[in-house]
Order: sequence, then structure tokens, then C-alpha cells
Amino acid sequence: MPARPLIFRTLRWSAWDGCEAGLEHTDVRPADGGLTITGILIGQENGAAFGLHYRLRVDSTWRTRAVHLQTTSGRELDLETNGRGSWIENGKPRPELQGCIDIDIQATPLTNTLPIRRLEWQAGTAADLRLCYIAVPDLTISPRTQRYTALEPGSLYRFESPDSGFMAELPVDEDGFVMDYPGLFRRLR
Repeated sequence: MPARPLIFRTLRWSAWDGCEAGLEHTDVRPADGGLTITGILIGQENGAAFGLHYRLRVDSTWRTRAVHLQTTSGRELDLETNGRGSWIENGKPRPELQGCIDIDIQATPLTNTLPIRRLEWQAGTAADLRLCYIAVPDLTISPRTQRYTALEPGSLYRFESPDSGFMAELPVDEDGFVMDYPGLFRRLR
């Protein structure tokens, strides 16, 4: 994506099928030379309903610097990174996450925007990324590999998870935010 500056944005997604099992409200705002992204979502995973609040801080190059998650049941997670792949969870180093630049919060399409905005894309280029995957609602963390391919840079990307075999084509808006995530999320207009 081009390095276009962002102004305040509000984004909303619902579950793909429109049922009450998924809804998200997210605000994106410039802060401290980067962005602060806050979101509230309600969802369902394996039949269990959950609520989640997250706050994500990214620098001017869209590298994750900090993330705080809290479920309505009281689970909390704080992660900090130097933006170059070293991570600290709740004050303790996480060496198994070494080399992870981006995060993927399982229950939101918002985090797909991070590598889309961070990397330079040409049509057909692909990037294999090691990232910090956060499962919801238990907030467990694991390193994962994901692949993004620019089908139409600035408007359409293929997402692949080699671990699970999952693949989706993600249309994005002019700022790189996912519009629809087929089978999972729809952007509310």
C-alpha cells in the first residue's frame, strides 16, 4: 500500500451470515507518530460466546509496538515489541516469538491490515510472514506463518495459512482495511 497518512477512521464488521454471533466496532486514530487502534467485539468460538476489548499501537511504518486485550470474563494480555521481532508478554520475554513483526488477533479482520499496509506490493508478489497469533477467547499466543499475495495491489489480496490450509481473497478499501472476509466477516457500510 502507498504510504498514505490516515486520519480518524471508524470501522464496523459483522459476522458473515449477519447473525448476532459476531459484531465489531473499531476506531483508528493517529497518535504519537503512529496509530492507536481500539476495538470492541462480541463473538462466538466453538459455541462459546465472548466479548473482547483490544487496544493496538502501531508505529508510522505499521509495525506493531504494543497490544492489550481483555475479555469480558476477565482474561487479560499485554504484549510489547521493539518492532523488530522481540516480544514481552506481561513483563516476561517470549523468545519463541522472535522474528514476529505482525500480530493476528483471531476474531478480527483488522489485523490483516497490518502487513498489507506495512509491505511494498506489486501485482503477484507474495510475502511469507512469521507473526504472533492470538487465539480468542483464551488469549493464548503462538508463532504462526501466513502468506499474503497481492492480486491487485491496493484493492485485493490473497491470505493463506499454511498450517491450516485456509485461504481467502480479501478486498480492501483505499486505506488497506478489509472490506469483506468471505465466510467470516462483512464490513458494515
